[in-house]
Amino acid sequence: MWRLAWRNLWRQKARSLVTASAVALVVLSTLLFFGLAEAMKNGMFQVLTERAGHLVVTRAGADEAREFDAHLIREAARVEAALREVAGEGELAVLLEVPVLASGGSRSRGIQLVGLRQTPGLERQFAQDYLSAGRLPDPDSLDEIVLGEALARALRVDVGEVVYIFAPGTEGLGAGAYTLVGLLDFPEAALEGRTAYVSLAAAQELAAPEAATRFQLHLPDLHRITDEDRLEQVRDRLAQPLGPELHVKTWREAEPGLATLLDLVDPIMLVFNGLGFVLAGLLVVNTVYLSLAERIREFGVIIALGADRWRVMRMVISESLVLVLTGTAVGTALGLGLIARLAQGFRFPNALTEYTVEFGIPAVMYAGLTTGQLVITILFAVGTALAAALWPAWVAGRLQPVEAMRHVT
Repeated sequence: MWRLAWRNLWRQKARSLVTASAVALVVLSTLLFFGLAEAMKNGMFQVLTERAGHLVVTRAGADEAREFDAHLIREAARVEAALREVAGEGELAVLLEVPVLASGGSRSRGIQLVGLRQTPGLERQFAQDYLSAGRLPDPDSLDEIVLGEALARALRVDVGEVVYIFAPGTEGLGAGAYTLVGLLDFPEAALEGRTAYVSLAAAQELAAPEAATRFQLHLPDLHRITDEDRLEQVRDRLAQPLGPELHVKTWREAEPGLATLLDLVDPIMLVFNGLGFVLAGLLVVNTVYLSLAERIREFGVIIALGADRWRVMRMVISESLVLVLTGTAVGTALGLGLIARLAQGFRFPNALTEYTVEFGIPAVMYAGLTTGQLVITILFAVGTALAAALWPAWVAGRLQPVEAMRHVT
């Protein structure tokens, strides 16, 4: 049956080649779309984790609390030491976030002041990504500050001028004067207009000595969203030594809205890829039906000689499957080869890199393909072959031998 289906298809080589090529192109496009969608998800994953960390440690119940004290993690040095011991080669950032009033020469604005201490690797990456003028505060300085460009414009201050910070009701000095040493350019205008950074020591002196509000742990070489299993293992190892008063969250728990957005990428891609297979299915229907129309007399003779009508229908379905599976095999081989190349990392053309970085997309992207996506693509192809063969097979099964043998093409 399969050999006969193969021979029948190649009676019209040009038509069969065009249809098989169309199927191969759709399969290749589907795998490529899946691969690029994974690259985009991996890119968003990198951006999120570079900013917020792969794992975040906060005080238990801090998400629902409104009081500043409820967010404080006391004895921050002890917690930091415990994190470093468990994390091993991971990079660590310690933050103290304080709601304050910032004042320039003639304007004031309520903002969030972030006291920040990072490992050297994170500090270099932060400066590379966001620093647009000047420099970052010295880790040991108590009187240096950097502002978002929008916030600096709002306060009418420039590099070298003084910014006054007021933090009433806190446990530290509650007020201080800081020299503006740098400006930050964030992709989000809202963040740029309400955030300022000082050293962790300066923020602790201002508002909460020896305390922090957040620890961010960055794991090395974790570029793909499919590598998340490592996060669960590290989180479980951290939970025990830190105790119940602290909460260890993965990036998904820390940014649930963005995690949900990433999860929507696959369903959207399924819809678009399904439309591609519908178009390919129409080509398969055309090829199989034309092949049927050219052989109506043959089918009439076969039925007259006693062939079962279901056998005739199976012959038509077999031709559709052979045609689609041939194209699928070629498209899959090309698609897997291309994705394997892109999985090593790829860059957008230089003309686009500036714009992609501006929108927070990493300069280097990593394509990927899951086993489920490959299986879905093949099932789409097989489903297309079966759906495309239903009508021609139904027509072939209802042929009357005498009328079919009289048919003239």
